[in-house]
Amino acid sequence: MRSVALFSVLLSLATPCSSSDGTSGSTNACLCDEPSCGGSSCFSQLCFASLSLLSGKPVFQKGCIVSKEEEALRCGKSPAPELVVECCSGHLCNMNISLVPPVKDVEPSAGRPVLGDQECVCEGGVCEQEQRCVGQHCFSSLKVIDGAAAQQKGCLRDDEEGRAVCATPPSPLYAVKCCQGHLCNMNVTVHPPGKEEVLKPVTKEEHECVCEGSSCVTGNRCRGHQCFSSLTDSAGTMVSQKGCFKVYEQSTLTCKTPPSRDQIVECCQGHLCNMNITVQLPPKDNGLSTYSVTTLVTVIVVPIIALIFFSAVAVFVFRRIHRNQMERLTTRDAEYGTIDGLIASNVGESTLADLLDHSCTSGSGSGLPFLVQRTVARQITLNECVGKGRYGEVWRGQWQGESVAVKIFSSRDEKSWFRETEIYNTVLLRHENILGFIASDMTSRNSSTQLWLITHFHEMGSLYDYLQLSTLDAPGCLRMALSIASGLAHLHVEIFGTQGKPAIAHRDLKSKNILVKKNGQCCIADLGLAVMHFQDTNELDVGNNPKVGTKRYMAPEVLDDSIQMDSFESYKRVDIWALGLVLWEIARRTVSNGIVEDYKPPFHDVVPSDPSFEDMKKVVCVDQQRPNIPNRWFSDLTLTSMAKLMKECWYQNPSARLTALRIKKTLTKIDNSLDKIKTDI
Repeated sequence: MRSVALFSVLLSLATPCSSSDGTSGSTNACLCDEPSCGGSSCFSQLCFASLSLLSGKPVFQKGCIVSKEEEALRCGKSPAPELVVECCSGHLCNMNISLVPPVKDVEPSAGRPVLGDQECVCEGGVCEQEQRCVGQHCFSSLKVIDGAAAQQKGCLRDDEEGRAVCATPPSPLYAVKCCQGHLCNMNVTVHPPGKEEVLKPVTKEEHECVCEGSSCVTGNRCRGHQCFSSLTDSAGTMVSQKGCFKVYEQSTLTCKTPPSRDQIVECCQGHLCNMNITVQLPPKDNGLSTYSVTTLVTVIVVPIIALIFFSAVAVFVFRRIHRNQMERLTTRDAEYGTIDGLIASNVGESTLADLLDHSCTSGSGSGLPFLVQRTVARQITLNECVGKGRYGEVWRGQWQGESVAVKIFSSRDEKSWFRETEIYNTVLLRHENILGFIASDMTSRNSSTQLWLITHFHEMGSLYDYLQLSTLDAPGCLRMALSIASGLAHLHVEIFGTQGKPAIAHRDLKSKNILVKKNGQCCIADLGLAVMHFQDTNELDVGNNPKVGTKRYMAPEVLDDSIQMDSFESYKRVDIWALGLVLWEIARRTVSNGIVEDYKPPFHDVVPSDPSFEDMKKVVCVDQQRPNIPNRWFSDLTLTSMAKLMKECWYQNPSARLTALRIKKTLTKIDNSLDKIKTDI
């Protein structure tokens, strides 16, 4: 910004051809390259030539001094890194003036070469809209703030501060790499230090070196770990230097810098080893002169033709594969009927499990890295459709011999896919009672976009399907209820730290969104309507999905629109209401004294199979009805305790309901009591 300001001042002053306040005395013709001159020359007593830096690029000007004030301003100033002005008197005296900017911010020190300016990539921090900067060192840095990594690139001067930054040792929270050369930091990516050993210098023995050049203030000899010879092109002037490096990190940084058109440094170790070393800059390519027109045309045209040919072949192959996959999709029948939830199954102990375990320790999300997700998704083979519904379809797929569940969303349910993908990729949700997420991908098939969500596969299906075909004993009932409460408690709680997670409310908990695992436990699925809460900022992230939950499982405050939408506690209490209904469904299918009820959904006896909003509002809010508790439950200790627990989930006043953690602890206590009774028997 400072150079831009000086350049603006220079432009405002450069009106060398005419002025009402002329200087007295004889006038001379001066070379003038300003548009305001109206030609290539102007006339004045004094001429000037100037060199300024604009955004790191030199700008030359020549013209006339037209006033005493301008003479004092231009000719009386000392050269600065941003502006150099030389004045003269005589006919066209400024024609052959050649200006060189002074070397900036370089402190003379024996054993260190004077580094020239170079262009660097600038990203983040103070770069604003500029993508380039100029300095003697380029750098790339990584800073970890609250678990998030921030990359930054830019320039440093070869002064005490700049060298201190480059010599900063890496830590888990900050690492920096410096280099020298044109745009040398463009492809440099800094990673936080791992557990690998830091390589130590092979030797720290000091050698005597030849010292020549402006930086040698102590004589023609110096001592250091390495000797060097350098050659720098400073605005057309060749500057040759010899010396030594006293700091190991400085020698490592400079000696590994590859030669450029403007600078070369050659290092060595040994007594006076740089005495006979002569370095030369690499030859500059003179462009098109060494190549014939035919060669150039061949070099340019042949790759383009080859690229077009291979692109056409690739498009043809991909379209063929795409068409075959869509034909296989459309010819499959729905063999397992209609379901309204995810059907999934455990991924075995294999490569996929190893990938997921690794991702849990290396990232913030629950799945694989995005690139790996897309790779896994593209390698999946769809075997059979195991469910269809308003949301889309669920397929059992294969990835390298492992079964996975692929939920293919319909286009109208795009926001649910986006929300679920967003939560899984930003929140660490690895828990045995939360459906395991593997990958998410958006693919184009048969000229239409398909939204895939890939999860673990649980062949037992949803809790809704399972309860219609199977009954439970008391231990099985408690196992299922406790696992669901554990999963919901994990969602509701906020965990702090780099491996933490925000608090999450499900908002659509029901038996169709709960899957049954082989071990008799359950896991919660379908986070398309979930809400996240961050306690440190009190931020409530409700997403951008206009859908609401399932009407049959809606709490009274949702039905009568009295819920506090800006309070996260309100959403958690809505989940508790739905959890009580799920516990009621499980208890109905639990055998006691040889008696069990058929599976029925909540409020089956007072509302139709697809109840309307008004139907549920009348039953739950106006009549304040609750699901019926069969008399046989009170003759069984487990079911009696379950009935008391679910009633405490159904209070009309949301704040009176139990928390998920309290329900989990109560079910654990009931389970322990049952085990104690079995032991006594």
